[in-house]
Amino acid sequence: MAGASRQQSWHARRGRWMNRLHARLSTLARPATGFVSQPEPRTIGSFARGKQLIAGNFLFAGYLVEAPGTAIWDLPMPAPAFEDALHGFTWLDDLAAVGDHAARSRAQDWTMGWIARHGSGRGPGWSPDLTGRRMIRWINHALFLLAAQDKAGSEAYFRSLGQQTIFLSRRWAAAAPGLPRFEALTGLIYAGLTLEGMDRHVAPATRALARECRQQIGAEGGIPTRNPEELLEVFTLLTWAASVLSDAGRVSAKDHIRAIERIAPTLRALRHADGGLARFHGGGRGIEGRLDQALAASGVRATANTGLAMGYARLSAGRTSVIVDASAPPAAPVSQNAHASTLAFELTSGRRPVVVNCGSGVSFGEDWRRAGRATQSHSTLAIEGYSSSRLGARRLTGAQQRELLVEAPREVGVQQSAGQEGCSLTAWHDGYARTHGLIHARRLDLSFDGRSLRGEDTLGAFSDDDRTAFDRAMDRVRLQGIPYAVRFHLYPDVDAEIDMGGAAVSLALKSGEIWVFRHDGHAQLHLEPSVYLEKGRLKPRATKQIVLSSRVVDYAAQVNWTLAKAQETPQGLRDLVMDEEPGMPG
Repeated sequence: MAGASRQQSWHARRGRWMNRLHARLSTLARPATGFVSQPEPRTIGSFARGKQLIAGNFLFAGYLVEAPGTAIWDLPMPAPAFEDALHGFTWLDDLAAVGDHAARSRAQDWTMGWIARHGSGRGPGWSPDLTGRRMIRWINHALFLLAAQDKAGSEAYFRSLGQQTIFLSRRWAAAAPGLPRFEALTGLIYAGLTLEGMDRHVAPATRALARECRQQIGAEGGIPTRNPEELLEVFTLLTWAASVLSDAGRVSAKDHIRAIERIAPTLRALRHADGGLARFHGGGRGIEGRLDQALAASGVRATANTGLAMGYARLSAGRTSVIVDASAPPAAPVSQNAHASTLAFELTSGRRPVVVNCGSGVSFGEDWRRAGRATQSHSTLAIEGYSSSRLGARRLTGAQQRELLVEAPREVGVQQSAGQEGCSLTAWHDGYARTHGLIHARRLDLSFDGRSLRGEDTLGAFSDDDRTAFDRAMDRVRLQGIPYAVRFHLYPDVDAEIDMGGAAVSLALKSGEIWVFRHDGHAQLHLEPSVYLEKGRLKPRATKQIVLSSRVVDYAAQVNWTLAKAQETPQGLRDLVMDEEPGMPG
């Protein structure tokens, strides 16, 4: 293990050295002198984040640096991820969203500052994926950056773009497969099509992009990481690349177009009723507006999705969407951010998330990253102290817990059906079979009107081998039973209270809807603290979770529960009208 770590470290150091070498060599190349055609902005920024930047509040990768009047390159760098975010220049989208004189002044000063400090090939920004990301923004916002710019500034801008293009043409293959390589190749295609004298790079980059589409986009429109937000980013890049190729009178490769056609229905299946993505395997809900924009730009017509979408099952009726992780976590080498979320689900009612997963804690540090990956951080069943895959477990409080590694599910079974009464999902996994001899099976039934979700969670030892393993597990706990809990993490805006007698939990949504959670009494019902790990915030948001806890004392144990809508106020009806307004993209 130590040897593998040293080898990875050596490869990383060698890669950084090669990047610096080619970055400096690119400065000897003949620079671009202008644009072939006027670029059009395609990226979406946040007006609020743009105003924060102008005020000197720099929030990146979960770190806030307050430095009014300070140039962005003079900031202290609290973490490598913070520095990468600066060099990727996605903040240009936010300044462009503001668009006034103050925003343009900072955008121009900070861009020229980057050229002065790092344009010669120095600094951490010279990696293929960051360079591709940066170039897309520079080209998208060219008019914003060049407005009232003097001759020296314009020449420096085009010279740097030309040098970065040469660098990408030589180093795109060094980017990791997946999103980083798609960013590098899309940036190279952008530059080759828009900059004078750089069109020779378009054909090889287009062929390489098609090859990546063929290798990285599965037949069902998914990617190896199974991260829905990452899939959206890849899809967005592919639609951008197809668009600029079309604008230049060129035809995208068949594999490129087919990848877009495969991804679109998968993203639609992973989109909740409120337009946000399901949060699994390190992904968030996605930048507001990007999913609808990308689906509309793709031109792929909406079709009915049958079966699993990138390993996820969707139940949808009325204004309710339920999305379930119905596959095993991604395997190595893409599993470093995978979550132990098999059979976890999220539920959204109209524009209001109700049941969620805690999400990725990457931006809050290593402890939160690890906590977010554990089964207990998802809305599913977990044997206490264990995760359902080889990811370990840590309590959300951050308290130290002994490391108990469990085999990832070797088998995951799924059956879906739909009829007049609604739609159903039955799924199971064997993630606890080796350690406890137990199979987790989950059945979910969503009513035809979307107003009721019935669930049934079972832990059972069904084969002779399973029963032998279960007997050994019972011996370890001195026949006291195997403790487990079924968790339902709630969105922070949901106001939850246990009703009189402790038999049910009422959930009040901001829309005025009231949902009621009930169970069959075979487990203890608790309302406990939880967290919602959300990108772009300084700290986790406090929320609550419904917990049904019990013990397995025989070869099978079962818990039944329901989540049903009890009330809908006029505000909820107004939400319904908004949901059904015509002209929604995607």
